[in-house]
Amino acid sequence: MAQSNVGPDCRTAKKQSSPWERISRVGVSLDGRVDASMLPLLTRRGARFMEQMANRAQTVVVDALIAAGAFTLAYLLASGQFLDVAAPGLPTLKLLQLVGLYGGLAAVFSTFFRRELSPWRYVSIPDALVLARTAFLTAGVFLLAVFVFNRAEGLPRSALAMSVVFQMVGSMGARIVRRALHEHALDSFAPLKPVKDRAPQAPALLLIGPPALADSYLRDAARRHDHAWTPVGIVGSDARDVGQQVRGVCVLESLDNLDAALADLRRWNRYPRAILFLDEPARLKGLTADILGRLKNDGIRLLRLPSIVELAHQDSMVLLPMREISVEELLARDPIELDRAAVGHLIHGRRVLITGAGGSIGAELVRQVAAFQAAHITLMDFSETSLFEIDREMGETWPQLSRRALLCDVRNSTRLQQAFHAEKPDLVFHAAALKHVSMVERHPCEGVLTNVIGTWNVAEAAKACGAAQMVLISTDKAVDPSNVMGATKRLAESVIQAQQVAQGGTRFCAVRFGNVLGSAGSVVPIFRSQIERGGPVTVTHEDIERFFMTIPEATQLVLHATAACADDAVNTHARLFLLEMGAPVRIMDLARQMIALSGHVPGRDIDIEITGLRPGEKLTEALLDETERSLPCAPKVMEVVSASALRITGNHLIELEALAEKGQMDEVRARLFDIVAQIRGEKPPLPALRVVSNA
Repeated sequence: MAQSNVGPDCRTAKKQSSPWERISRVGVSLDGRVDASMLPLLTRRGARFMEQMANRAQTVVVDALIAAGAFTLAYLLASGQFLDVAAPGLPTLKLLQLVGLYGGLAAVFSTFFRRELSPWRYVSIPDALVLARTAFLTAGVFLLAVFVFNRAEGLPRSALAMSVVFQMVGSMGARIVRRALHEHALDSFAPLKPVKDRAPQAPALLLIGPPALADSYLRDAARRHDHAWTPVGIVGSDARDVGQQVRGVCVLESLDNLDAALADLRRWNRYPRAILFLDEPARLKGLTADILGRLKNDGIRLLRLPSIVELAHQDSMVLLPMREISVEELLARDPIELDRAAVGHLIHGRRVLITGAGGSIGAELVRQVAAFQAAHITLMDFSETSLFEIDREMGETWPQLSRRALLCDVRNSTRLQQAFHAEKPDLVFHAAALKHVSMVERHPCEGVLTNVIGTWNVAEAAKACGAAQMVLISTDKAVDPSNVMGATKRLAESVIQAQQVAQGGTRFCAVRFGNVLGSAGSVVPIFRSQIERGGPVTVTHEDIERFFMTIPEATQLVLHATAACADDAVNTHARLFLLEMGAPVRIMDLARQMIALSGHVPGRDIDIEITGLRPGEKLTEALLDETERSLPCAPKVMEVVSASALRITGNHLIELEALAEKGQMDEVRARLFDIVAQIRGEKPPLPALRVVSNA
């Protein structure tokens, strides 16, 4: 495990370096002496710099030679003879001099427009426009210079017009050939290649999506020489595109006629082994879980590229690995637009502590915080196995990242204070919680100690160590709670909202969202395991609905909401954010989709069984209480405004904690809902008095 080598004052370490420090970093002292140990590094840097300059010079020289050749050809075609003009009192200009002048001007303008920085293998339309501008300016300035020398006598005017065209064609043509070679676009023009070599050897791949996205995929695949699949056709989203070709791949049919396209491919012996969805499957009209299940039954792999959420923290990623399509793609959601600059400013170079780091949300927070280049990450969890797994993953994925794994229970305030003072976090994400409704309903004392007392302990430790910000991960079950888990999270929100009492110091906020698809114990893994066993799939009620969000999307929005109030020095109260969850999803529809996606027919191959609502479970969840209202504050993020009738202090939690420690479940449940009723204004708040002994 990598240990932290960052001291307590790392937050103030980013100061302006002195001239001595800047010079010493390259191994040169102020008196001119060179550190012998730095000579190999300086030599490598110098060699790399010279190589870069040589490559850039080659581009300028080639552009100048192309321009000189273009002018020579244009002049010979226009005049048919060499230019030999000698005007009285003016220099004599010959063809070689004119060619040299034209080529020199082309080199000057090529350097001015920084053409040497644009790789030929990635040439595009903007490059063509700059090359045209360079050609026109070269011809214009050349004409002006020759006119100054001898009023351009003997110079055919048509030569300049043709030289501009020849220069543009030559410069762009050379770049197009280079790009074609890079993308192996000329392979299809090899007439001597055997037929068996030209026949596709890789498995056939059918692309589904707009032609523009197909063009992007085919171009990227050619650039990285990806021969894992052979595209055999495109099924577009618009019938008007049928019959067109995108980089040699034909648009066979529109999505409405997918079966016809597959029949044609089977008749041509090009039936696909896999289908790649270029867009979100839920956004492709006419594509249902039944169709996807039928395709899987036919032996076709259903693939897609990573979504924008999954790639948001991988700027340096070159390859776009395909992955199997999952049920998450069937939930129609608009792609989110995140302010990555604000999140990067929040995370980059700072020390971050995440409680519950081994859980679904906590682990994804660790991954994304690491991707934003935090200075140090503290992984805190009470589950030894979960903590070991996320620490091992970080060691393999980010071996250079400074991190520390702490096995610590948030209930233990003393141990928590020691850990926070040792780690000195700038940001604290509190994701540790007991979240399963039925389990917490049976163990209310444990829920109170972890979700309420644990939140209080983390908040106090964050303030004591001088953390800049603490964020609580909450849930929509805290709205008008009907179960113990929801009530503990509502009380935890109130604990956070009561922490910030004045400007300055630690800023507190909470982020509330609904169910997370794919998290441990959520409905999707349960349904998947039941389907693999052959059923039945159990649903508690036919009309039950829930809000859903994927794990990467939820954590991205948590960071987004946190960044929204990171520099908020105006508000003197803790803020509660609400993530936009879209429309609720019927669990019954989700079960049918998952059964169909697995290639089975609901009700025939796999039954769906109604088991009845569990204790504390509601048919529908809400994101806002009747005493709350929301205000938009960022894309996909809203702020919850409420006038709570009770401000939680440590005195309110003394009796509750004592009852929970004694294991008095009925008393804990009654006292918990009594406090929540006071928070929601259903009951007048009672004075929270500290019990003082008379002894």
